[in-house]
Amino acid sequence: MEEHFINPIDKDKIAENPHLLPYAHTVGGAVIKPIDKGKVKGRAVTAMYEQTDMDLDQIRQQIELLASQAKAIQNRVNISERIYLAEMNFGPIIGKIYHLYRRPNGKDVMSMISPNEWGAKMPYAFVATIKLLADHTWDILATGDLEL
Repeated sequence: MEEHFINPIDKDKIAENPHLLPYAHTVGGAVIKPIDKGKVKGRAVTAMYEQTDMDLDQIRQQIELLASQAKAIQNRVNISERIYLAEMNFGPIIGKIYHLYRRPNGKDVMSMISPNEWGAKMPYAFVATIKLLADHTWDILATGDLEL
């Protein structure tokens, strides 16, 4: 004689496939809460704007740096043109330091003698201490009282 099992739990309260339920079916199961999609999207959009603002700010800083470097190079070219118009009785060497002076007649002259090597009285007005760079532009290391 075969015994037939009768489940004492009401059939309406039993799931045939409990693993497909959208909620935990046992006491130890993980808690599953419905997602507030509006809140998730709101946080995602906020995070997106924050990240893209940081990226754009970084690009702005890079642009400003490049613009200042371009301006510095242009200034070096302008100053170099003026220095090459100055009187120089020697061939300047890359990496060496020279000094630019202005004669009383307004003409510029380049010298190897620094302002403190002239002694008590300089024959010219000191304009700048300069250094010849490898690209044949000049870097200003110090300026005098006169405008370059």
